[in-house]
Amino acid sequence: QVQLVESGGGLVQAGGSLRLSCAVSGRIISNYDMGWFRQAPGKERDFVSAISWSSGSTYYADSVKGRFSISKDNAKKMVYLQMNSLEPEDTAVYYCGANPTGVQTIHRNMYQNWGQGTQVTVSS
Repeated sequence: QVQLVESGGGLVQAGGSLRLSCAVSGRIISNYDMGWFRQAPGKERDFVSAISWSSGSTYYADSVKGRFSISKDNAKKMVYLQMNSLEPEDTAVYYCGANPTGVQTIHRNMYQNWGQGTQVTVSS
């Protein structure tokens, strides 16, 4: 059973940066994609970015392209989300999820093993 623990959130001013981390425990199969989602108050959990555990190929939501960067360290079993040029609209709880299907997708129902989330607050 895969378990995920997010960390690295906090309060930052607009234009600032944060790096989120997702620690992975349990057995990761090579066809997993690891994804970041976010959920603002009163809104649905939306896709942010994902990365293939095997190939390292990445994909992003349009709203974060050019500002956010996802990466991984297979040896440490970590997934990272570097967030630059943060905007107040990026304020949300950020979650890490695992997609075991081997299919690239932005749909949250394809992801599982969600962590507890980490709060990101961007002040204007």
